[in-house]
Amino acid sequence: MGYQKPLYLTTKRDVFYYTRRVPQGLKVQFQSPRFVKCLHTKSPDKASRLSLELSSRLENIWDRMRLEVLDFKSPEPRSVVFGANFISARNDFLISDGFDLYLRLKGTAKTDNFRKCTERNQRYLTACLGNVTIGDLSLRNGADFRDHLLAKGLSSSSVRRVFSTVKAVINLCISEHGLHLSNPFGGVFIPEDDLETKRQPIPLSDIRNVQAECCDYDDDQRWLIALISDSGMRLSEACGLLVNDIKLDAENPYLDIKPHPWRRLRTKGSARPLPLVGNSLWAAQRVVTNASGQFAFPRYCNDTAVKANSASGSLNKWLSKRVPEDCVVHSFRHSFRDRLREVQCPSDMIDALGGWSTAGVGSRYGSGYDDRLKYKWMLEIED
Repeated sequence: MGYQKPLYLTTKRDVFYYTRRVPQGLKVQFQSPRFVKCLHTKSPDKASRLSLELSSRLENIWDRMRLEVLDFKSPEPRSVVFGANFISARNDFLISDGFDLYLRLKGTAKTDNFRKCTERNQRYLTACLGNVTIGDLSLRNGADFRDHLLAKGLSSSSVRRVFSTVKAVINLCISEHGLHLSNPFGGVFIPEDDLETKRQPIPLSDIRNVQAECCDYDDDQRWLIALISDSGMRLSEACGLLVNDIKLDAENPYLDIKPHPWRRLRTKGSARPLPLVGNSLWAAQRVVTNASGQFAFPRYCNDTAVKANSASGSLNKWLSKRVPEDCVVHSFRHSFRDRLREVQCPSDMIDALGGWSTAGVGSRYGSGYDDRLKYKWMLEIED
């Protein structure tokens, strides 16, 4: 027996739509005399199942609305109950509008990279679902979007990062526009995988060889690598330094790592004095001696932005021939933590030196470690 199109289904460009006349007594609460919803599928079987489910839910909703009309005589105009949620009948707020709103409200004080990542995630979403209205999103869209991202070859950690942005955008739309609906991208299960490449620490013998070559080259790119090699600082933190952030005249030389308009810090704990020892001290001295302006590394920083991605690309190209596979500039930071562990440095001291967030309520008490004690532990990894 051939396939029979279920009642209330139509197609447009082979995509199924559920379309149904609104009962005469309830039209006052709708903008249109016909209820239309895209089912986002070209499968007749799937459309048939969705149609039956939607019909059952819609009929229950209309029965409840009729009772409300009887109870309150003057129901709120232009609103429709859907399941356990209330949905605004205004249905012209698109996904693109939501991302524009998000960037306008949340992106003013963020970096250019924040805008680029947000726009890329918008492209992912609209490529999967189309630029549909927020009200047209259904709970199934979350799973569809997850499958779309995994099919593109994204790792599970990358999918989680994309979902984090998309959930934030939809939550903002729901809040700002008073939409009473569930976020379809919340609570979506994302399976684990082994696609993510784990950054490996650089062995100490290779670190010493790289540091020796940095001294031989003696240019700004090698100063940057050397500065990171014995300090464990993030590349963006180093690139965004001012010459005045380098305190060589102190009893124990250090870097004053703090936020700047052109470079935000990752966490509150990232703002810290970081003692200078070993090749990091040598690099800092070379930067100050050769400084021609306010920025420590003007090649990768100006008064509007830090070009950490550009720095990462060029430095890793040089570094790749001198360190094991899967090791990059960021691997110095992994090595830094291992080197501190090796000398039995307390974990909260390691967090304080590296600018990592420290877990636990106790970490918020007191004023933290004395700078002289930090310097002592930094000397330990050099010895």
